[in-house]
Amino acid sequence: MHKSQYFMFFVIVLTVQILVNLYLTWRGFQALEAHPKIRPWFIAFMVLATFSYIIGRTLEKSMYNPLTVSLHWLGAFWFAVMLYATLQVLLIDIGRLINLAIPFIQKMAGTDYTQFKFIVGASVASITFLVIMAGHINAWHPRTAELNIEIPKTANGLKELRIAAVSDVHLGTIIGPRKTGKLVNKLNALNPDIILMAGDVLDEDVGPVIRQNLGDSLRKLKAPMGIYASTGNHEYIGGGEPSINYLEEHGIKVLRDSSVLIGDAFYVIGREDLHANFSKGQKRKGVEELLQNIDTNLPVIMLDHQPYHLDSVAGNGIDLQLSGHTHHGQLWPFGYITNKIYEVSRGYKQKGDTHFWVSTGFGTWGPPVRTGNRPEVILINLKFQNYTNSRKNGS
Repeated sequence: MHKSQYFMFFVIVLTVQILVNLYLTWRGFQALEAHPKIRPWFIAFMVLATFSYIIGRTLEKSMYNPLTVSLHWLGAFWFAVMLYATLQVLLIDIGRLINLAIPFIQKMAGTDYTQFKFIVGASVASITFLVIMAGHINAWHPRTAELNIEIPKTANGLKELRIAAVSDVHLGTIIGPRKTGKLVNKLNALNPDIILMAGDVLDEDVGPVIRQNLGDSLRKLKAPMGIYASTGNHEYIGGGEPSINYLEEHGIKVLRDSSVLIGDAFYVIGREDLHANFSKGQKRKGVEELLQNIDTNLPVIMLDHQPYHLDSVAGNGIDLQLSGHTHHGQLWPFGYITNKIYEVSRGYKQKGDTHFWVSTGFGTWGPPVRTGNRPEVILINLKFQNYTNSRKNGS
């Protein structure tokens, strides 16, 4: 995006955020009629919560301390609070409209309507808290998804390949040392031949990653055939080169519209993320251009962060594409939206001879909460056609 586009996007998001929080503040203020002494504290908290994310993210670029980190965490959680509190308050207001035609609220409230409003407001707060805490716990417990694929190609004598894959780690203030250590342990425990990362390894600004020395954990990743990544949109939102250089300096080879032949057996291609078109002012390579110097008689694996235009990949000699980006909405009910946007919002699909896997991702963006799905790492077992079978089949 150009600076003007970033500015407009920022203005739109900030405007929506302010309007939603004004709505919640107004309805919360009404719910506190029975306890007027709490109202000033409630308003002060709502102002802090509304602007804590932007203040925290801005301040931590020049100072990284418990205050900026706390503001960042509060603001991140608050996005989820906004969603689930607003959904409940909207349902209550629909009930109030129905009450105009079919009165039922006064019967439920009894003689003390102001106390009834407080109880309803407290119930909304309690339900929101429970949902978010459950989603936060879920976000900290990734699953291991397993995929077994047979590829009808020879791989220079290699019979099987064990891949540990991940996308959307979002290393930064929220995904810090503990979560990074958990990622490294889970990937290494899979005993992979190779580790592949399908973009958004870092969460925008590389500063918090450096200050927390998260690269020290990345250096502990173990795979005899190497560790490779493609770029994601967040690497470019964070400036591109600083993030990519950091990964390279800590043992992760970032493939940028380039490929590598591994063990004379198979290729790994890493596509530049679509966001590079805006950040670098030049278009990324098309699929045919990426394959120009590749022997597609050998197995070909491609990393492409955003799972768009799957038809342009299928049938071109690419055997497996790994993507992420969608988080499958991360928060319910956004998964219904990503299902409409993407041909594959999560999981597996085969188109022709090409196998696709779109990961829900390991980390989170914004709120450290997942209510729509589980975070994941992926174990992919590839089996290749061996020479004996090739001769039997006359190929």
